[in-house]
Amino acid sequence: MTIRVLLADDQALIRAGFRMIIDSEPGLEVVAEAGDGREAVELARTARADVVLMDIRMPRMDGLEATRRIAADDNLAGVRVLVLTTFENDDNVVLALQAGAGGFLGKGVPPEELLHAIRVVAGGEALLSPKATRGLVSRFLTSLRPEAAPRPAALNLLTEREREILVLVAHGLSNDDIAERLHLSPLTAKTHVNRAMTKLDARDRAQLVVLAYQSGLVRQGDALP
Repeated sequence: MTIRVLLADDQALIRAGFRMIIDSEPGLEVVAEAGDGREAVELARTARADVVLMDIRMPRMDGLEATRRIAADDNLAGVRVLVLTTFENDDNVVLALQAGAGGFLGKGVPPEELLHAIRVVAGGEALLSPKATRGLVSRFLTSLRPEAAPRPAALNLLTEREREILVLVAHGLSNDDIAERLHLSPLTAKTHVNRAMTKLDARDRAQLVVLAYQSGLVRQGDALP
């Protein structure tokens, strides 16, 4: 099954480079290009993309607002947004996660890492495992005042196992990592993650991470349990 990709960046040269890389990979296809956030939202509705590669800084509408609109549109529930940015010093990435992005990536990554990221996000998982990414999330999420932080009652809906797994998700572990750590099957780990997402009304794993930090279940500097 081909993963359909929408490119959203105001620099045509960058879009051309990404298109060449993506179109050369079996199972991936660029179906549309947008030069600003407003066009990205429109094309997300018409081009039937599975993944949007979204730049943050664009004219007319920035990538953050475009991500919010895509995430808020029930008709685009299957569309995943992968934000492209220089994430090392860009705390806008955290706002992108809150807006509903499925992950983020630096523009200078090797082609194979970009292709892997598209597949990960298309599969509904958060791209939050690299060390620099975890550091950014833990550094900034705890300093933000969430607009939609879960009340304590929301976390109380989780079983003890689901809370345990939520903590591991917040530390960047994949389903396979969680399964190995807790001596579960990957399918069982995925089931617990999906149930936690449903109970907390989280769009994807990235939002689970945001909710874990916002609620205080995980705090900056916490060691992996």
